[in-house]
Amino acid sequence: MRTLLNVIWLVFAGIWLAAGYVLAGVICCVLIVTIPFGIASFRIAAFALWPFGRTVVRDPRAGAMSAIGNVIWCVVAGIWLAIGHLLTSIPLFLSVIGIPLAVANIKLIPVSLLPLGARIVPVDDPESVYRR
Repeated sequence: MRTLLNVIWLVFAGIWLAAGYVLAGVICCVLIVTIPFGIASFRIAAFALWPFGRTVVRDPRAGAMSAIGNVIWCVVAGIWLAIGHLLTSIPLFLSVIGIPLAVANIKLIPVSLLPLGARIVPVDDPESVYRR
């Protein structure tokens, strides 16, 4: 079932979301200071491409720098990305087939708001955040 939902997601939303996050990652990697944001954007792009069967957990080893970076990201880009995910999930909720896609879109909001210090792990193994 996850594979079917991922394929439907990929066709209707995943490619476009991932392309947007990749573009943001490339732009962030132009400046040395914003490279961590670029890497986070690439990570979110991979998650946006194939979200079913994976989840986001906070890394307990993330330090103060990731918290400061998350505040900067949230003010500059995160709030707008979260609003975009919320607004695009509303029409998806209107159809029965679109409900799981809308839930996946809502699932992307926390990581789009606070990407630093977050890890994307398989749903079956959320403890893998402790392994690198």
